[in-house]
Amino acid sequence: MANERETGLALDPKFDANGLLTAVVTDRASGAVLMVAHMNREALDRTLETGTAHFWSRSRKTLWQKGETSGNILHVAEARIDCDQDAVWLIVDPAGPACHTGETSCFYRRIEGGGLRRLD
Repeated sequence: MANERETGLALDPKFDANGLLTAVVTDRASGAVLMVAHMNREALDRTLETGTAHFWSRSRKTLWQKGETSGNILHVAEARIDCDQDAVWLIVDPAGPACHTGETSCFYRRIEGGGLRRLD
């Protein structure tokens, strides 16, 4: 049986034991997956309030706005949440590359034959 969190219209995020949600980010124009990151409550709230993507850095243990130093901000066109509210999908208009390496997407390599192959 589905519960209110799964079928209702109240935003009730289900954060994991570390207080995080998975966030998948796609480009509104192309539909390409740009990155996957994590959000805590503050990151989700700031994203929804400002319209720019904020995340929680698990390694640095700090909140960060994507593009705050590079200028490659992710402008959120739409935010969706999955059925059990433990993952967020941000549909964005990126102001530059999404990956810290300078690539458009963090998913710029394919796994092939036990190694990696750069996508053209």
